[in-house]
Amino acid sequence: MTMTSSSFIYVAYIRAPQQKVWDALTRPEFQKIYWFGGHQESEWKKGSSWKMFMPQHGLTDSGEILESDPPNRLVIKWRNEFRPHLKEEGWSRCVIELSTENDLTRLSIAHTIEKENSQLIQAVSGGWPRVLSSLKSWLETGKALGDTRSVAEKAHA
Repeated sequence: MTMTSSSFIYVAYIRAPQQKVWDALTRPEFQKIYWFGGHQESEWKKGSSWKMFMPQHGLTDSGEILESDPPNRLVIKWRNEFRPHLKEEGWSRCVIELSTENDLTRLSIAHTIEKENSQLIQAVSGGWPRVLSSLKSWLETGKALGDTRSVAEKAHA
């Protein structure tokens, strides 16, 4: 019997230096600007713990850094902590890759879980585009997007 999985892949091109994009992804003081007030805590080294906090929920996700190659690649073992139906799906894997193409940074996110029709992947497929669009806007214009969820989505968050 083969295991099936669910995945979400997103690629963005950002007009900013690769190191600046890496710093924005890994430094809480920057994350709070474009991640709707949320931030992550980690030493960003292989084997270190990783936690995400959102102002309205506290701890939302946790895990471990599986790979870290600044400013090129980051792999996070990731589990939702505040929604029981998502937490019970178990651990997912988030691979973040950065590369420079001319004056742009190519940012690729691949978020996968060994579960068919994963509700976690469905959730992150709505979250990642909002977060990364806000990141891109902030790095390119100096202004993040703010919370782009609809009123209905906020009510269920």
